[in-house]
Amino acid sequence: MDELDAIYMFKDYIENERGYSSYTVLNYINDINDFRDFLKENDFGDIFSIEQIHTRYYKSYLNKKNYKSRSIARKMSSLRSFYKFLLAEKMVKVNLFAEVTSPKIERNLPKQVYPQEIEAIFNTIDKTTVIGKRDDALLELLYGTGIRVSELCSIKVSDLDFFNNSIIIMGKGSKERYIPLHDGIIEAIKEYLMFSRNELLAKQKGNMTDSLFLNFKGGALAPRGVRVVLDNMAEKASTSLKVSPHMFRHSFATHLLDNGADLRSVQELLGHVNLSTTQIYTHVSREKIKEEYMKYHPKAKREEKDEEK
Repeated sequence: MDELDAIYMFKDYIENERGYSSYTVLNYINDINDFRDFLKENDFGDIFSIEQIHTRYYKSYLNKKNYKSRSIARKMSSLRSFYKFLLAEKMVKVNLFAEVTSPKIERNLPKQVYPQEIEAIFNTIDKTTVIGKRDDALLELLYGTGIRVSELCSIKVSDLDFFNNSIIIMGKGSKERYIPLHDGIIEAIKEYLMFSRNELLAKQKGNMTDSLFLNFKGGALAPRGVRVVLDNMAEKASTSLKVSPHMFRHSFATHLLDNGADLRSVQELLGHVNLSTTQIYTHVSREKIKEEYMKYHPKAKREEKDEEK
């Protein structure tokens, strides 16, 4: 079997058996091909005949090329998975990338939109218009469920369950999860469905779509369109904050945890496979820290009482 056949088999495996997204699959294959090119350029043989020293050379090569730690870590992960597959298929005798360490990645705290900023953004929406009703439902769903923008744009009308006040979300790896919807979200979606969606759909002139959110031309709203909608809202709200769909996901998780939600429950709502991914949201906002300090520190409490006198 040649290299291209092995790569094609791996692509088929992660695409169909593991259910990875097309974007993830593309990254895996690009990372593998980059490593193939490195081996060829340096006369190190093919992917089946590498030695441990070649893995170290490659990692050193990436560092010299000034790749960021996150990019190097992703490439090492891709190759680790690829060689694990080759080992399982008996195409190699050992996974040489199993022992290759990935660079340590600094995890930045996720940016959030504060409640008062979210309120200001909501207040910019003119809910008397067709587009305004759509935008209100869109924002209610983004902030009220913490779903990814790709998940938002993939929602079908048939995914809504008004009887149980919930929605089915198709997440990463084609994994379904049920998310409860509070009354505010339900009301906004029903308002949009009753008074806006059909009017937008009519602009398609016979080209029907089951997508929940439609653009001004009546077609399915794309992630880029959602970003434009949010940018316009933020601009109208006169906020200096550059908002993104993912920031509402961060805000959803942070605000739930700040108000006492269970970490495991938030993990399920976000669709995270690993709890460690959710734990980054356990940081507490500065306002919350200050509030707790002023509330519970004995001297701070005395000074507050003195001020009241």
